[in-house]
Parts: sequence; structure tokens; C-alpha cells
Amino acid sequence: MKKTIRDLQIHGRRVFVRVDFNVPLKNGVIGDDTRIRASMPTVRFALEGGAACVVLASHLGRPKGKPNPAFSLRPVAARVSELLGRPVAFADDCVGAAAEQAVARAPAGGVVLLENLRFHPEEEKDDQAFARQLASLADVYVNDAFGSAHRAHASVHAIVPLVAEAGAGLLMESELRYLGEAVGSPARPYVAILGGAKVSDKIEVIENLIGKVDRLIIGGAMAYTFFKAMGRPVGSSLVEDDKRDVARDVMARAHARGVALLLPEDHVVAPGLDASAPTEVLAVDDPAIGPRMGLDIGPRTVQSFAAALRDARTVVWNGPMGVFEIDAFAQGTIAVAHAVADVEGTTIVGGGDSIAAVKKAGVADRITHISTGGGASLEFLSGSTLPGVAILADKT
Repeated sequence: MKKTIRDLQIHGRRVFVRVDFNVPLKNGVIGDDTRIRASMPTVRFALEGGAACVVLASHLGRPKGKPNPAFSLRPVAARVSELLGRPVAFADDCVGAAAEQAVARAPAGGVVLLENLRFHPEEEKDDQAFARQLASLADVYVNDAFGSAHRAHASVHAIVPLVAEAGAGLLMESELRYLGEAVGSPARPYVAILGGAKVSDKIEVIENLIGKVDRLIIGGAMAYTFFKAMGRPVGSSLVEDDKRDVARDVMARAHARGVALLLPEDHVVAPGLDASAPTEVLAVDDPAIGPRMGLDIGPRTVQSFAAALRDARTVVWNGPMGVFEIDAFAQGTIAVAHAVADVEGTTIVGGGDSIAAVKKAGVADRITHISTGGGASLEFLSGSTLPGVAILADKT
């Protein structure tokens, strides 16, 4: 277990909290504030613990190492202020005079949000001098940005040894607890559901999970690489031809370990990615798919996947079952969301589309843990070491 904010001396000290406020932003309007809300318990904990000042730092988007008004965190400061019910000062930069003055001017118990860390190329380079500038704003460091913990960037890695005390935030603590249990000591039966477009995005996760799960469910476009490896007709469905050997190896390893590998039995096919295109449900071995493409799992597959989840005690789900953005091809993903919510055990959902699915299905409040870190949660589940986690001190 890592040290957390609960273990740090925060009273009367400046607390630097690395948050993940990388939210969808268009024309200054926040599309989804889930990630902002997720770190509010940590911010409140610091304020209630008597922090002299809470300094919030985050990246947003990919501004390519230079200031870009489209990626400014200024609109986020207003939202944080609303959620906390107190003023939040905004610093026009994350280092230098603007940041130093904003922190110096903050009243006792004040909150300051720094401008986008990625406006400086040094952030992604894990630059020591840049990290030292960030560290100068704080007495205590807290990492609550699990979604950025898989990157060795200055604000999650190089900064840590430069402050007197460091620990995980409450959100980070929760992520590590639930994902750690799924990796280390899951209640069984343990079922993993992986969807999305590409096998290549999830090879390491699949290979690691085969050694841990009792059942592995694969849906979404990535299933078609498996089908092609099996000689089944795939029409114009998305296939990674160079990953067919990987798919065969996964199937062989699952069989050798006694892991039930479930693939779709039927699917919704259409001529193309068009909400108004005519659709048909076919068995996955039906050559009538012709030149069409598979865009969602079918009703028989929904029943099969739901049955595989019925007695599960641990479920991890990452990735949609179809082209979820289009309602005509979202029904399979929605149905899986309901099946996961019905599980009487620990359920962990990660990845933007899967999170959107449980919200759209109205079952988000019935999921044990919704992970804010898509890429980070996949890397954690694949057995990779996350630099932003590894550098934090363990509890003594």
C-alpha cells in the first residue's frame, strides 16, 4: 500500500495536488466534468485538514508543448469553484512569476488552479528543472491523477523526490485498491470483458489476464481479428491482419489454461457506418455477411455474455461491444452494461466508451468502481509498472 494524503502532515502547509482535469472542452464549455468531480474529495480533505493553500495542476489535451487558448484550464477553474462553493484563483502559467504570485496571494485555505502543464514541453520530458519549479510551489505533494500515472512526466514523476512529503490522493487510493485486488486477489469467478477496435491496443492486457481470469469475453471490432484467424467470414469488418497469429496464440493459451474464451455468436451487420443503413442480425459464421461489416453484437451473444457474468464475483470491463457512438449499433454495449450492473460482486469499468455506456444505461451507480484512467488502468491490468505510482513511498 502506498502512503496517501491521510498519512501526510498537511495542516498549515501548501499542498500541491496533481489532478486529472483532462476533460472534453469545446469553445470553453466542459462536455463532461466526471474527472473534475472525481478529485473533489481529495481537495476537500486537504482544505478540511487545514492546508494553507491547495495548488491544483493538470494537463488538458495535446497542445504540443506550447500555449494554446483552446486547451486553457481557465473554464475548469470556474467549474471547480462551483463544486467547492468557494473562489478558485487561476494562474496564467504553471511555473514562473504568474504561478508564484497566484500561490503567494492566495488567502489561508485558498485554492489555486495552474494553467495547463503541457503548455511547456518539459512536462512530457520529465524535466528536472521544470519539476523543481513546480515543487517550489508546494510543501506537500499529492498525486490524484491515476489517468496520468502511466506516464513518466515531470508533474507525476520527477517532482516527487523534490518535495518533503508525498502520497496518493483519495481517488488514486481507490483506483489502486480496486485494480490491485483484481490483479492480485480477485474473488472468483473472475470475468474480464474486453472490447474496442484493436487487438494491438490490448495485447499485453489479454496476455496478462489469461493467467488470472476464469472467463475472458472479447467483443467489439477486435473480435473480427479472431474470426479471421479462425477462417470465419468477416466481410469488410475491421481486422488487424498482422495480429491473426496473436489471436491464435491467445486462443491456444486460454484453452491450455482452462480459461473460457467467449466470442460473439451473432452480430449486427450493415453496409457501413451509417445510422440509417439497413441492418441484419447474422450468425458469425454466416457467409451472407458478404461485403458488409459487423458493427455490434447480436441478441444471442448478449444472452451468452450475460450468462457468463451471472455468477461472477469480480468483473473488469474495458471497451465497447460495437460502434457505440451510433445508437443503431449501441444496443449490445448497453445490454452488457446492464449485465455487469446485475453482478453481485466487485465490478470495475474503465475506458471512455464503457463509462459512457454505464451512464447511458442508467446503471453507473450500480458499478463498484469506475476507473478514471483508461490507458493507465489497462497498463495496470497488463502487469506494467506505472511510473507515477512506483515513485510514491509505501506505507511503513
